[in-house]
Amino acid sequence: MDDFVREKLIEWDLQKWMDKFEDEEITQESLYELNDELIHKLIPKVGPRLTFKKKLKQLKEEQNINQETVNLSVQEQKEAPDKDQVLASTSDKGKRRFEHPGGSSKLQPPAKRQRSSQPRPYLEAIVLSDVKNIMKFVHARLHEKDKLSAFLKKKISDLETDKRELVGVFGKTGAGKSSLINAIIEEKNLLPSGSVSACTSVMIKVEANMQGSNYEADIEFITPEEWKDELWSSYQFLGDNKDCEMDVDNDYHDISEKFSALYGEEWKGKSFEDLMDGKYFREIPEFPQSRRKILTCESADELSAECVKYTRSDSKQEEGNEGKKWFWPLVKCVTVRVPNNPFLQHVTLVDLPGNGDRNKSRDQMWKGIVGDCSTVWIVTEINRAASEKEAWEILESVSSLIGNSGECQQIHFICTKSDLLDDSDDLSSAEFHDLLTERNVQAKDAIKKEFNKQSKIKKHFTDDTFKVFTVSSKEFLKENYLSPEDTEITKLQRFLQDLNDCHSETVNYVKGAHGILSLIQGANSRGVDSKKGEVCEELERNMSLQLDNVRKEMEDTYTAFKKCLDDGVEKSKCSYGEKLKNFLYDGKNGGAFYNLLKCVIENGGIYKPKKGKPINLNMKLASCLIDSIGAEFRKTFPNEVTCGAFNGVIKTFSLDIDSLIEKYKNAELQLRFLKTEEENIKARLSRIIQKQKKNVYSSLTETIENIMEQGYCEALAFTGEDTLYNMRETIENHVHSKKDMFEQAKNTMLEKLHDLMVYVLETLEKTMKESIGLSFKAEECLLPDVSTELEMVKKYYDQLVGTPDNEISLTL
Repeated sequence: MDDFVREKLIEWDLQKWMDKFEDEEITQESLYELNDELIHKLIPKVGPRLTFKKKLKQLKEEQNINQETVNLSVQEQKEAPDKDQVLASTSDKGKRRFEHPGGSSKLQPPAKRQRSSQPRPYLEAIVLSDVKNIMKFVHARLHEKDKLSAFLKKKISDLETDKRELVGVFGKTGAGKSSLINAIIEEKNLLPSGSVSACTSVMIKVEANMQGSNYEADIEFITPEEWKDELWSSYQFLGDNKDCEMDVDNDYHDISEKFSALYGEEWKGKSFEDLMDGKYFREIPEFPQSRRKILTCESADELSAECVKYTRSDSKQEEGNEGKKWFWPLVKCVTVRVPNNPFLQHVTLVDLPGNGDRNKSRDQMWKGIVGDCSTVWIVTEINRAASEKEAWEILESVSSLIGNSGECQQIHFICTKSDLLDDSDDLSSAEFHDLLTERNVQAKDAIKKEFNKQSKIKKHFTDDTFKVFTVSSKEFLKENYLSPEDTEITKLQRFLQDLNDCHSETVNYVKGAHGILSLIQGANSRGVDSKKGEVCEELERNMSLQLDNVRKEMEDTYTAFKKCLDDGVEKSKCSYGEKLKNFLYDGKNGGAFYNLLKCVIENGGIYKPKKGKPINLNMKLASCLIDSIGAEFRKTFPNEVTCGAFNGVIKTFSLDIDSLIEKYKNAELQLRFLKTEEENIKARLSRIIQKQKKNVYSSLTETIENIMEQGYCEALAFTGEDTLYNMRETIENHVHSKKDMFEQAKNTMLEKLHDLMVYVLETLEKTMKESIGLSFKAEECLLPDVSTELEMVKKYYDQLVGTPDNEISLTL
């Protein structure tokens, strides 16, 4: 089993079955070939097997859509008329060439390149392309007849990474999210905006099209079974509430708007079974077939026009659009891909609804995306931004998901339409500019003060992680009164460019390549033979001491978690009765509360209104446990990249290789590789911990939710008179009979924490042991001479880590 399969099993919460996959030697390549019979053999239990099959299907779909990235330099080379001047000497004799694996074993050195005045990102793209080509050539020259060669081929393959940063964009209807995204990525008409009656109704991802020059939209639908379930539950709700007075903002209006968008007024005379008739889906054959729909256009305007019926709701039918169908009720997510966009190279912007979705499939995807966001943008109009209730409610409702249960490092509170100023008609341009600047400064101060009042949000985020921007998309495009810098759009663009982290990507690849080539050349030189045993002893001694440090820190962490959770269990047992009473009673009578309670128990204890705060009874019951562990959890698993999990003990793990290089000069090449390997495994484990800590944290609420499920089902079975009374009694009695659920939740969290710590320790030890062994203990084998390649890559690496910006030389 390779790292790819191992990490996927962890990501899918199926690590229990790792041994089976290890025994059968399942690799990334063979994973995609598994059929139902083989999957049944690997995972005999029905529940986990179904989860695996679903995740594997999604992975295959992503693989089909996201083919291997076309390198930036290839595109640049195709378009640039003077590429030969930039990339190589005009002399054919001096050009570098890559020989066929069956030909010469020497790589021809590249032609001398002149120092270029091109910007650093462009030059780094060329460097990355060069080094990738070198490593492909080396990979082809290695065979797999011995352990070291197979190990080296795998390490070269592992150099390829596609790190994407997610930026979640939240905001109420009309706040200007679409206009903001359009302005920042400089695609004026990409996402539709401007209609008062229309709003974005689905999750929209915006990322770079690295495959070509077209604008694309990848539309993922919910399944027909999920839509049928939604129809059924909506009809149940409508039947129960047909005599109620309905406000335009309530569930009745939302259901009516959704059905009318897809079916027109025809749905009102049909049963939910009738609405599943295939005639309603003739225009979207992909939906009944559970396939994605791909739209490809040459311009942003054209794609926007094609996409609108899949992404937007329009409560007012414009003239000429009567009877037009809108398919957004069936859409799970739309991924828009933009060609040649430097702001999106490794960044995905996601336009998100604030409270998730009542559809379970969409809500699950929403939770996953929100939890993966490294930055969150809260978008609101500058007018009364500090006191804007909905914006702060959105941030509060997601604070736990993006905090301890997520990866968010920064929150940006973005005030749009900052160019609007009351009573400005008689002002000169200079006066208008000064007043605008003063008003924007005051707005920022007011918002920061309001942030300090948000106690629930402050549990997860400090002042350092919260920034305020006052932006004007309109002024950025027109420059009537404000410069681009004054609109602060450029500040957000610079933030995205930093997030793209192209420099880091290039350095990491080149550094990894340098380490691998060092090991190959070191193995060929045999200069360290007499000192092998001595070097290995020192390395293994250092590793043992470092692993003891990691183990000790993890034991302390487990003890601290247990102490906090024990306290949370006691508080939960003392307070759950009062929490239940406050939710089920306390002045809550009549049809309105009956409808609310029924919605809560129908959805497993959770109700998400279109506006306002979501209700989560499971989280209310788990609140003492969550509060008890919150601070310790943030300390153990910080989101900030400068810190590190388990009080930074993984980050500081070191075999003290620099000192060993000084002591054993003949072993320098092998030790250089081990230093690279040490850095790589620490980075990989940090990513795994960041993903897995979400499962640890969410286990508290999930355990309560699972235990409460039976009670919700029993409460939902009541009909007729006294239904409200019976529902309340059933929920109360179920909680009283299951009050050991708090202890179970504690034990589940501790078990998941323990499993994560064991995996990290074992992986760290196994990886470094294998690397040390193959570096110094491997049997002699035939490896290619890579002295030329090593020299080239070393020069690139030295320039990348030691040259100031814009001073990378392409002269080798």
